[in-house]
Formats: sequence, structure tokens, C-alpha cells
Amino acid sequence: MTRQYFGTDGIRGRVNADKMTADMAMRVGQAAGCHFLRGGHKHRVVIGKDTRLSGYMMESAMVAGFTSVGMDVVMTGPLPTPAIAMLTREMRADLGVMISASHNPYEDNGIKLFGPDGFKLSDEDEAAIEALLAKGCQLADAANVGRARRIDDARGRYIHAVKGSLSSAIRLDGLKIAVDCANGAAYHVAPSAFWELGAEVVTIGTSPNGTNINLNVGSTHLATIQSATVASGADIGIALDGDADRLIVVDENGKVVDGDQIMALIGSEWAADGRLRGGGVVATIMSNLGLERSLAGKGLDLVRTKVGDRHVLETMKARGYNVGGEQSGHMILLDHATTGDGTVAALQVLAALVRSGKPASELLHQFDPVPQLLKNVRYASGSKPLEADAVQSAISAGEERLGENGRVVIRASGTEPVIRVMAEGDDDTLVEDVVDTICGAVEKAAG
Repeated sequence: MTRQYFGTDGIRGRVNADKMTADMAMRVGQAAGCHFLRGGHKHRVVIGKDTRLSGYMMESAMVAGFTSVGMDVVMTGPLPTPAIAMLTREMRADLGVMISASHNPYEDNGIKLFGPDGFKLSDEDEAAIEALLAKGCQLADAANVGRARRIDDARGRYIHAVKGSLSSAIRLDGLKIAVDCANGAAYHVAPSAFWELGAEVVTIGTSPNGTNINLNVGSTHLATIQSATVASGADIGIALDGDADRLIVVDENGKVVDGDQIMALIGSEWAADGRLRGGGVVATIMSNLGLERSLAGKGLDLVRTKVGDRHVLETMKARGYNVGGEQSGHMILLDHATTGDGTVAALQVLAALVRSGKPASELLHQFDPVPQLLKNVRYASGSKPLEADAVQSAISAGEERLGENGRVVIRASGTEPVIRVMAEGDDDTLVEDVVDTICGAVEKAAG
């Protein structure tokens, strides 16, 4: 079945255009509700959101959809995506919903769905919901329409869970931390968690107004946290995205530390403590070759997956790993969360900083990244430039030139008509030439 609504991470689009309308949100609520009306118990869904202005509209529409098919609704207000996954499981709910477009601007919004186990839905569940969207659902009779209520302690529950991810022996006293919450879902809970553990917290991006989420702040606009960390004399900077499932760190000098370095640190720390399962770390094909070499030097494996945190998670669950993530900052630590959690990952970094007594610039430099270059080539919708013989020949030639000390990764974007061309190797001049040659072949094939 061809997907009409669900992408790689739920449903996402421009508000009041494309897929993100109130009518669509209500229909998704009805379809998802019908799909999870299983068994004779009273059914419940937990709904959270980030700080986008359109969240009010989407939340109200989804409440109408779920209650119309007989599901009770619990609303949490603005909370990180991992908090909704946690509450879905803790409250024995049948379904969890996060209304967010993650790191996108406020004009966009999205719907992420979690099953009763707190994990994102399977392809089969999403396909079943799409089928119900197409054919419609049976509405509840008047006596069985659902009820809706807000809970006031959701923030406190999540903060307590986040703090519980650390040993009780770990305190953050003496640390000065700059925290950028992207004017998003973690604007209250992340600074509170760090402060309660003893840190001095400098906050950025904690004044959401509905339209400033991710606006020149957060993990995709790092200049703000870089300058704030240096200017405030902080020991480390923490940058989250709009729904706080992503983490990027900057050291005391303002240097960016990406997801690969964070995975190397957490994987090594957990291996030393005997907590690492699976014998290594799971990451995507985009993670730097330097990460792979660094882990190998410590006797640890790097298992690669397709791009997307759901692919990382599927592999982790299937093979028994408990640390995984993406270079972009999604960190999945299955001992503590069922999805990416930027705040939990940040606390693991901070705990390592406390134990080591080293400055962040020393601790977080786990390896020297191999020169890596990524370029995008846009193509006309409907064309298939990757199938051209000339493009395949260029890719093969590039792989041969880089040899065993490099990699070529070519993939079509799942969200736009763009071919992403990435190469890495020890010779940055060679890497650039390989990427440019392949890009040229793709451009020619795309017309």
C-alpha cells in the first residue's frame, strides 16, 4: 500500500495546507482511535504537544476525533516527545499522540503516534490507520462518547523520570550549564531537571510565544548556544530541538559536538561500567567513519542502518543494543526511554563530565572525524536520476577511488525531490572531487 499520509516520522506538513488541517487531525484521531479500540476495557489516549500556535487547533480537533469513537483523552499540554511516550506506557493508555513538527518552523506541524508500549507505531499499524482514513470509522453511540481531561502533574512526572536516569550518587553541583530549549516543548522541564540536580543554569529559548519555536535557537541554529555558552562562562552548552528528542552539545569554547561524538562518549562510558548491551552502538549510514574506527579501537561494534531514528530503534530492539542514535543528535538510550530523548542524553553527558573532572573540550573530543562532505542535488519530481547508467558508473568509480579507507552514500530524500550525495575518506581533496563528480552525473541525468 502506498503511503498517503505517514512519512518517516508520523504525519507532517504546512498548517492549514497540505495535510495539517483541523479536519485531517480529527480524522486521524478517529482512525487511530478505532484501530486501538481493542478489548473490553475503557480506552484512553494521551495527547501532548509542543509550543506551536497551531497546537491548540490540532489538539482540539484530535480530542474531537478520539472522543467521537469512544476513547477517553488525557491532555498534558506542552511536553517533550519522549515524555508522551513515557506517560502513554505509565498511564496504561492504548495510544499516545505528540503534536509537533520537531525542528521545523512554526508554520509546520505534525502528528507522532505511540503504541501502548511507548514505542512508535509499526508500519503495519500505520498502514491500518491509513486504510481507516480512506474508508471512515464507526462513531460511538451517544452513551459511549469519550471524555477529555487535562492533568496537572505531567511535567513533574517527566522531570522525576529524567532525574531517575542518573545514579543517585551523581550531582551537578559546581557545573554551569547553558541550555537552549528552542522555545519548544522542553522550555520548562529541561532547565528544571538540571537545576534540581544542583547545576547553575543559564537559559536560552525558554520564552515560547507560539511562533518563535526553533527561530534562530535550538539544535538546528547553534550560533545562539555557542555564543551564550562562551559569554556566560558556562562549562558546557546543551541545545535541544522543538520537541526535545534531539541533542547537540557545545563545549566551553563554543565548539559543536555532534551526535557521533555523543554516541562515542556514552557507548564508551556504558561499556566501561558494564552497562552496554549488544557489544556496540547502532547508528545510521550517515555517521562518520571516525566513530566506527573509535569504537573498533575499544573493541566495540558500529551497526549501521538506513537514515531515520525509527530504523535505528528497530535494529536496537531486534539485536539487543541499548545505545543508538544519529549524527543529527537523536540519542536513543533504551534503558531509560523508548524514543530519542535529548534531556536524558544530556544528563548522561553531564554525568560523564562530573566523573571525569575534565573540561568538556577534552572529554567530548572522542575521535578526529574523517573528512566528510554532503551535497544535495534537486531533481524534477517523477524523474529517476539514480537509475541512470552514468550515475551508477560515477558512484562505482568514486567508491573505487576512495577504496577501503572511505565511503560513498547516495540516497533520495524521503521528504523532498533531492538526491543526497555524501562521501568521506582520509583525503579531503579526494572526497570533494568524488562528491562533485557524482553530483555532476546526477544533475546531468536529472536534466
